[in-house]
Amino acid sequence: MEKLKSQELSVNEILLNAFAFYCENDFSFALWRLPNANTLHLASTDSPQEWTDVNMEDAQPGFLFAPFQPKQNKIYLPADELFKFESGQLSFSKGNHLDKIQASSDLEKKNKKKASSYYTGTNPLPTADGNKFIALVAKSRDEIIKGHFEKIVPSRAKTIALQSDFDLLDTFNLLCGLYPHAMVSIFSSPLTGTWVGATPELLVSVSKDQHFLTAAIAGTQPYEEGTDLRTVSWTQKDIEEQALVERYIISCFKKIRLREFEEHGPKTVVAGNLLHLKTDFDVDMAATNFPQLGTIMLKLLHPTSAVCGMPLEVSLEFLKNNEGYDRQYYSGYLGPLNVDQESHLYVNLRCMQLFASEAVLYAGAGVLADSDPEKEWKETELKMSTLQQVIRQ
Repeated sequence: MEKLKSQELSVNEILLNAFAFYCENDFSFALWRLPNANTLHLASTDSPQEWTDVNMEDAQPGFLFAPFQPKQNKIYLPADELFKFESGQLSFSKGNHLDKIQASSDLEKKNKKKASSYYTGTNPLPTADGNKFIALVAKSRDEIIKGHFEKIVPSRAKTIALQSDFDLLDTFNLLCGLYPHAMVSIFSSPLTGTWVGATPELLVSVSKDQHFLTAAIAGTQPYEEGTDLRTVSWTQKDIEEQALVERYIISCFKKIRLREFEEHGPKTVVAGNLLHLKTDFDVDMAATNFPQLGTIMLKLLHPTSAVCGMPLEVSLEFLKNNEGYDRQYYSGYLGPLNVDQESHLYVNLRCMQLFASEAVLYAGAGVLADSDPEKEWKETELKMSTLQQVIRQ
């Protein structure tokens, strides 16, 4: 990438102009900010790829967007054009369209509709009422008590109206400000429509120094500003749910006979307006001589017990037959591959899909034998509030 020598437009102006240019020319694009970072990346291509399998190590730099169902095709955007923004400035650029984007600076004032430059879906999902989801949780719990499952993670979707002045970039910027510890992203393509999210859940990460990272996250309760995390207590159900996710990750390590890993946690962490239990796992890929660990663990981990259930195959089948809708990309995964020599894939949680005048929000709840269906419904409402409160500001 070539470092820029001059700065003509603000970051927001460049992004708004880029969104408009991409949509006018049938480009797919992704904008993201990693957790605990201030750098923004924008990648785009006019030739998105559909992958059946993922090879992280050999992929050219780009952005991956994968559905919940592991056998469905993944969408990959090779970063034919890549912008990097640091300290409020465009610091790096690769591609052929920066001049055209900069030349359209006057259009922002002339055409406010540019704020809504994104691909929309056509058929919003119907909103399932609370009684149906509560009944699904009760059915899930009964199946667990019968011994058919250890855990099931049913989910639901809710359609809400977008305000007439909804602004995609403003929403992204608000999410970045409200949720500094989340992966905040926009993914917009004619193939998928537009998805926006602020997810706390790391699936697979490979750093420049060849460390593999993943995390187990489970348990949910509201967070109040100023709470001392050392005083937070968790129910037995939350602790058990967290332990299940940890054991799932460790079982994946065992499948490939990997014993050299570091485990840190569980600890209480803040994710916006919520608290979760989190355990981090770290593997030195050089020391273990495992250069393809990212690709191998991605195939083993997704979908984790945090978004599907245990055992995996029967949980997938149960959800397919009982949820009553297609999750699409909710609880799939997304993130950059080999950008700045690193890859970071996150589970697509706390997300919404955009339509012309509506948005579809998604959330799920981990069900165990002692789950309370009413409480699980409230938990999904709490999770959806992550985005709902931003939309209505």
